[in-house]
Amino acid sequence: MRLGHFDLNLFVTLDALLETRSISRAAERLHIGASATSSALGRLREHFKDELLVQVGRRMELTPLAETLRQPVRDVLLRSQATLATRSDFDPSRAMRRFVINASDYATTVLLAPLAAQLEQVAPGVTLDIVSLGNYNLEQLERGEVDLAIYPERNASPDHPHQPVFEDRFCCLVWQDHVLPPEGLSFAHYMRSRHVTAQFGDQRIASFESWFTSTHGMARDIAITASSFNALPALVVGTQRIVTIQHRLAQLYASLMPLRMLPTPFEMPTLRLVMQWTHHQEHDMAHAWLRQQLLETAAALGAPGGD
Repeated sequence: MRLGHFDLNLFVTLDALLETRSISRAAERLHIGASATSSALGRLREHFKDELLVQVGRRMELTPLAETLRQPVRDVLLRSQATLATRSDFDPSRAMRRFVINASDYATTVLLAPLAAQLEQVAPGVTLDIVSLGNYNLEQLERGEVDLAIYPERNASPDHPHQPVFEDRFCCLVWQDHVLPPEGLSFAHYMRSRHVTAQFGDQRIASFESWFTSTHGMARDIAITASSFNALPALVVGTQRIVTIQHRLAQLYASLMPLRMLPTPFEMPTLRLVMQWTHHQEHDMAHAWLRQQLLETAAALGAPGGD
């Protein structure tokens, strides 16, 4: 397709080049030869009267003009994809659709697992690709690499639509033979104990530790860190360690392992999870249907019970 003298197919190649900053990697992403990608880059350079990508040492870097093109080019592609996906109706029982969802293993276990069971019954042709949260969640969403992100409300961007999904609170989880003082789990005992915690992303960010230290003015004694919430309960079994964890996840593992749930000996803010998507997906009926399924699945979870 052409607009004036510009071949709109080049937008796809340009987007890949701007994202990968590499002719060979862009060719792999587009499933075409490196020579064809190089030829397309030549045509793009001629059109924009700019080199777009320049060799700097062993790598290629974007020119200032290319940097300004990154988001507009991506917006054009996302709008085009959203337009092509638009239908006057949507029949989940017959639909063939793949959704990429960015979520933690906690959200996957308590929310997406029951959703997946529901989809098998009502929409067998709908598939989910669940991607772990990391350091670039918003960027992945904005660039169309992810259809929907599920994360704590504090992480939501004000620039895109988002909606509350469900709430949870925190509790402590200990081995069933954990030795407690007569008064139970006090703050003093909590601070004397060793702890298990989760850290995520390339930078190993531990948001709970930051909150706890800033709130209480002291740091916990961390014995073990893991990059999965689901790994934490097993790491306290047979030990005197404590894990502070989401209540819904604690309930699940307390029913499967020799563990006890205890109230935290301090106040913690409620965990509120939201789902976020981009404006480009607002009128996609399949996307709206999936969001509604998520809300209904979350509503069926009910409120977390007592410890």
